[in-house]
Amino acid sequence: MGLINAIQNEIKAAVGYQQSFAELLASRDVTRALSMMRDRSESAAKFRKEYEINTHKVMEREDRAVYDKKGNFLRWSKRNKIPIPYQPFINEIALVFLYGRPVKWSQGSEGTDDAFSYYQNLMGEIRFNSIIREAKRAAGAEGVSAILYHCYKDEDNNPRLLLNLLSHENGDTIYIVKDQYKRLTSFAWGYYLTEAGNRTVYHVDIYTADTIYRAKRESVGWEVLVMPNPVGKIPVLLFEQVPEHSSVQPLIEKIEDSESTEADVIDRFANPAMVATAEILNSLPKAEDEAKLYILKNGGDVRYLTWDQASESKRNQFERLDKHILSKSFTPNIDFDNMKSLGNLSAKAIRKIMLLAVIKAERHKEKHDGYMNRHASIMKAIMGNVLDYRNKAQYDALVLRHEFQEPFGDDVSEMLADLSKQYNDGALSRETYLEMSYLVKDVKAEMDRIKQEEAERMAQQLEQQRELNKMDAFGEAE
Repeated sequence: MGLINAIQNEIKAAVGYQQSFAELLASRDVTRALSMMRDRSESAAKFRKEYEINTHKVMEREDRAVYDKKGNFLRWSKRNKIPIPYQPFINEIALVFLYGRPVKWSQGSEGTDDAFSYYQNLMGEIRFNSIIREAKRAAGAEGVSAILYHCYKDEDNNPRLLLNLLSHENGDTIYIVKDQYKRLTSFAWGYYLTEAGNRTVYHVDIYTADTIYRAKRESVGWEVLVMPNPVGKIPVLLFEQVPEHSSVQPLIEKIEDSESTEADVIDRFANPAMVATAEILNSLPKAEDEAKLYILKNGGDVRYLTWDQASESKRNQFERLDKHILSKSFTPNIDFDNMKSLGNLSAKAIRKIMLLAVIKAERHKEKHDGYMNRHASIMKAIMGNVLDYRNKAQYDALVLRHEFQEPFGDDVSEMLADLSKQYNDGALSRETYLEMSYLVKDVKAEMDRIKQEEAERMAQQLEQQRELNKMDAFGEAE
């Protein structure tokens, strides 16, 4: 069947038969369907090469050939290759200021407490907070990554969900198709699997809103398994951005090259060298002698030539480049000395000091707000259509809201004092007070406990009042 499809597809292509993306998938012409999609692997590979220190451009420096006076080759002189991991440092700072603390979720609908509780439990089960950080880290390094929401059945035939991070580092190829409104209409994931006989085979899973195509490359054509998409949405959260280091990459390459060249110079000239006149050459002690005696003749001279310090201009250049790399990538200079000097500053004061990273995080939120909205939409579809379809109506009615949290936390004592004042003034309800208090982990459970305590206190007061009334009836009350 695969051979027949391959022949038919080749004939259609040869005669110039125009087919849409959907028609190509329907005819199992996976090769041409992929050619209509945007392949992100080439750009991801380029950025990953810049990111990993062992593939930095400075590592391409070749050793220097040494020749004698007659031009005969003598040896290779090693040249220093000093990669500096600015890229991971810049990327990690950006990650911490966006997802250093988990995204805070709340429900904006009524009568959906059970659905929201199930959502929160499921988020912990699928390790969303960890996966989202991994996805942001990969996107910050490569420019693109994706989270695939994979639905499957466990050993007991129950539907389950897991999240799979897709990135170039993990050996994944990402293909996408978007419409004119930048909406994702098709997504494909390419990967290799080792099958029986130690044979490595290329697979491609193509997702549309209503269909999943699982394709495996054969010697001729493709073997394609077509199945309906139970989620009803493309189960992918796609991360796209300019890599965090991209704007300062030329500066990083310059400083690495300068440092490597400087190291070569230090190796050649930093160690003291003896300078002696010809009159004492024959009187130099041997290297293994414990005591050294220099006998000078006829005005002979011996001294050490030392390299006192590097060029001031080179030192200034390094400081300027380092400053530009960090500031132009919106990265605060965080090291042990700087952090030690902060002391016991409040979260607000630290936020001001780290303003560059805060600015970058706020800029990232322009996109990541949309990413979190899409995540909520996908999760509601999975819960209602796959995992717990009996309660689909409740998941459809569930309104999920999110909030990014500050990486260093808030000044909780000040916030709690403000909340208490507003609650005592009647400006806040008790439930809102509990929702905003950092001490309360489960608002619903806390409300139930408070109501139970109030009921017990009321019952106790009523019992005391009855006892007082009884005593008064017999004239025993004071």
